[in-house]
Amino acid sequence: MKIVIIDGQGGRIGSLFIEKLKTLNLNAEIIAIGTNSIATTSMLRAGADAGATGENPVIVNCRDADCIIGPVGIIAADSLLGEVTPAMAAAIASAPCQKILLPVNKCCLHVVGLKDLAVPALISEAIEYLQTLLIQTK
Repeated sequence: MKIVIIDGQGGRIGSLFIEKLKTLNLNAEIIAIGTNSIATTSMLRAGADAGATGENPVIVNCRDADCIIGPVGIIAADSLLGEVTPAMAAAIASAPCQKILLPVNKCCLHVVGLKDLAVPALISEAIEYLQTLLIQTK
């Protein structure tokens, strides 16, 4: 299984995700794609199996990902302070895989009807969902 984690700015969300996923000892390749080099470096330090930065790595890795994880802003052009290009957002949104998006209410995106949880709680909830996906694919 190929899990692609996409994050920007400082890479905090992606790093927390990778740290938690690594404790599960999943039979999965975890690819960190940063919208900038700081985010990529942070996710690699957290234990990603591989990493790359920028628009083209997002486009290429979304083609064959089994799951894409990141903040909800990754599917909105010009979000994360402009770090997500229209091509990145389109590649992520149109990828044929499951997407697990954290409802981080920033970047002029507000998802209504959800509990206002801290990032670590959102990551725990997302990992639980990912585990149900992994069970279904076996």
